[in-house]
Amino acid sequence: MSKKRAVVSLGHEALGYTILEQWDAVKVTARALADLVESDYQLTITHSNGPQVSMIHKAMTELRRIYIDYTPAPMCVCSAMSQGYVGYDIQNSLRAELLSRGISKPVSTILTQVTVDPYDEAFYEPTKVIGRYMSKEDAETEIKKGNYVAEEPGKGFRRVVAAPKPIDVVEIEAIRALVEADQIVIACGGGGIPVIEQSHALKGASAVIEKDSIAGKLAGDLNVDELIILTGVPCVYMNYGSADQKPLERLTAAEAKELCAAGQFEEGTMLPKIEASIAYLEKNPAGRVLITSIASVTEAIKGKCGTFITM
Repeated sequence: MSKKRAVVSLGHEALGYTILEQWDAVKVTARALADLVESDYQLTITHSNGPQVSMIHKAMTELRRIYIDYTPAPMCVCSAMSQGYVGYDIQNSLRAELLSRGISKPVSTILTQVTVDPYDEAFYEPTKVIGRYMSKEDAETEIKKGNYVAEEPGKGFRRVVAAPKPIDVVEIEAIRALVEADQIVIACGGGGIPVIEQSHALKGASAVIEKDSIAGKLAGDLNVDELIILTGVPCVYMNYGSADQKPLERLTAAEAKELCAAGQFEEGTMLPKIEASIAYLEKNPAGRVLITSIASVTEAIKGKCGTFITM
């Protein structure tokens, strides 16, 4: 077993926004991940899927519009599809990069389900916009089916789904077994497939789970040494985007909470990453969080850049 176990969370920058962009982006991402492996990290990888699942949902909806005999794919199926094809690209690129460095190590993608609470408040106030732009008539059809839509002035209407909090990772024991065997695992892609427990069955939920939220939970459940969140900026900033923005090199969980309460982090971008970091550290006080960019991670693990958060 390697000395340092880490969950690595990949953002949109690691994958691109289209199939062609993803092919190129994962090659760059694979080099950064291979650098971590060479630095004696044992990796469990999770990733975003916003553009990917939205593209799949749009394609499956259009397929239904053209071919009336086709059944529209529910969100849980679209999520499963995105996990499969994103994981496929990451594992193949990473495997090739490792072999080019003389490292032979299995890389596996686990199709992962994550339970959510059907009474989570997020289901009553959905916020995640996905899929194609619709006409007013199509939007009214969606509303009649019980779905939420939102209008973007001048563009049309789009479907809106909930982002509930994760409860349990269904396949956690399978993930743990591969981690204990010192294999590289890609799991909980796109936050995991949200499912609701009904007796002994798992029913897919019309929702998505924040990938930062599941990254923090996965890191806590696996009791890893580090949670590494790779995003579009080299570190966390105070007063981000202003003339007096200040890089934050080190934070405690308590300091991070204070900055959250002060409104320092934007909802939907940095705030979920900080909240996931705090959740992980509260479950594993001996752990450490690193927030940085893909381009900076090799230097960041040496302490030369990035933001480190500890308890």
